[in-house]
Amino acid sequence: MIYRTHNLGELRKENIGQTVTLSGWVDTTRDLGGLTFVDLRDREGKTQVVFDIDVAPKDVVEQAQKLRNEAVIRVVGTVRERHSKNMNIPTGEIEVFATELTILNNCDVLPFQITGTEDNLNENIRLKYRYLDIRRPKMLNNLRMRHKMIMAIRNYMDKEGFIDVDTPLLNKSTPEGARDFLVPCRINPGTFYALPQSPQLFKQLLMIAGVERYFQIAKCFRDEDLRADRQFEFTQLDVEMSFVEMDDVMNTIEGLAKNVFTAITGEVADYKFPRMPYAEAMARFGSDKPDVRFGVELKDLTEIVKNCGFKAFKDVADNGGIVKCITAPKAFEKFSRKVLGEYEEYAKRYFGAKGMAYIKIAEDGAITSPIAKFFSEEEMKAIIAKAEANPGDVILIIADKAKVVYGALGAMRLRIGKELDLINNDEFKFLWVVDFPMFTYDEEEGRYKAEHHPFTSIKGEDMEAFLGGQTESIRTNTYDMVLNGFEIGGGSIRIFNPEIQNKVFERLGLSYEEAREKFGFFVDAFKYGAPPHGGLAFGIDRWLMVMLKEVSIREVIPFPKTNKGQCLMSEAPNFVDKEQLDELNIAVTYKEEEKIEK
Repeated sequence: MIYRTHNLGELRKENIGQTVTLSGWVDTTRDLGGLTFVDLRDREGKTQVVFDIDVAPKDVVEQAQKLRNEAVIRVVGTVRERHSKNMNIPTGEIEVFATELTILNNCDVLPFQITGTEDNLNENIRLKYRYLDIRRPKMLNNLRMRHKMIMAIRNYMDKEGFIDVDTPLLNKSTPEGARDFLVPCRINPGTFYALPQSPQLFKQLLMIAGVERYFQIAKCFRDEDLRADRQFEFTQLDVEMSFVEMDDVMNTIEGLAKNVFTAITGEVADYKFPRMPYAEAMARFGSDKPDVRFGVELKDLTEIVKNCGFKAFKDVADNGGIVKCITAPKAFEKFSRKVLGEYEEYAKRYFGAKGMAYIKIAEDGAITSPIAKFFSEEEMKAIIAKAEANPGDVILIIADKAKVVYGALGAMRLRIGKELDLINNDEFKFLWVVDFPMFTYDEEEGRYKAEHHPFTSIKGEDMEAFLGGQTESIRTNTYDMVLNGFEIGGGSIRIFNPEIQNKVFERLGLSYEEAREKFGFFVDAFKYGAPPHGGLAFGIDRWLMVMLKEVSIREVIPFPKTNKGQCLMSEAPNFVDKEQLDELNIAVTYKEEEKIEK
């Protein structure tokens, strides 16, 4: 049986008079008695099929009248010019008068309609029936764009001399910032593989191996809290290059980003991506991935208020903290006491702020603020001037440790941008954030951790201080690419000197024995002629999400997990038989009843 001579987006006026065979899904039907119209759909488009009692056998027309949406059918018929043309679709000037109809598969009652549904569907239902959800034009287009993106990447990387190399999915567990997903090894009882959080070690080993330019579209796994732009399992473009410095990597990758951006959006980013040091990004935007499509920058009030009469501010300044603010433009009417209370609660709950102060400036210049009485007229004028506030604006102030202030004000800035419609959602702005710190102090664990990862090289101008024992303010040769407030990629020039690498491990609190246990094979390789090298990784899912202006990464992944890490379609994760566990020498200690949502 021939199922199709043409796809359903292919026929045009030039095909009039031809006998064709078409197959696809019934999109919609309209029964007018002796005439039944069926919009037949496949991946490439729609074609109108007509079942006319004067053309087709009676039994064929009767069959057509009983067709249900999403049934899979095959028709044979003749292409004719369409009297009532539909110029909204490529095939809108023709229709096919059917003479044969074969129902290849019927369709039960649908859990939701495929046609005419956009973003008003319950997401859990969509994920449970993802195979139906993907039939919707928007989702199918997102998958097509994903394919187009990956092809653009592959073509660019091949042209630039990169070699695509696979790296293992089953490897040794090494600390890389998130929890590993562990896989028990049956033939070595009590031992485990770890799924890769990234191919970091292997891509550096490939540089030592002389590959020089490597890339991979890699599957990666991180057991961390899920959110709108993060999944347990994600796809990463992994890149590494030998004999390079920061500019070499950044220029090559910037060319890739522009190429992919045009392939997906049709727009051109015909500018050199700005570069902003990490310290500046935090000071101005409270974020290492700032959305620079709008202003509302952080302003430092510490010097102004360090000797003021407001004890909360003065104490913070005296104890090495900072006092910063942001200004919500023309928000005097919108920011009621209730709204301000919500902002304060947001800063407390999610960022640990002790409180939030505010100053509202009326159109006539009158000031409303519970802290106004603690400031002199000169101090209040200085605060308003520093905040760059005007009549009708509202100033929001946080005083605390730098980490808390940046976290709270950075998030509140984004919230203000969205709630006050300050962001042009049709605009795309790329940015490089560079020179991240090498170490960040984890107060809960009471030790330093690597800001990026422990294989990141230290800037030459900071090396003497590092070797002299300094840990704070040591900067690295790092670069993150940011698009509209999302980190879409990041990387660094790597350490290739084994002595420096060992000193970094020491500074991170790893003993010689611990470093050997976790990274021995990796460090040993550096003894055999390691070239200078560096690289970067892009989160393909997140990058595509931003370019397609989706609000969730789940919209661009074929079969994603929910925020609870579940696949509602396959019901993973789930329990396994005791026999399987016994074979792996594993005992489950969890005693409660089944907790997986259905």
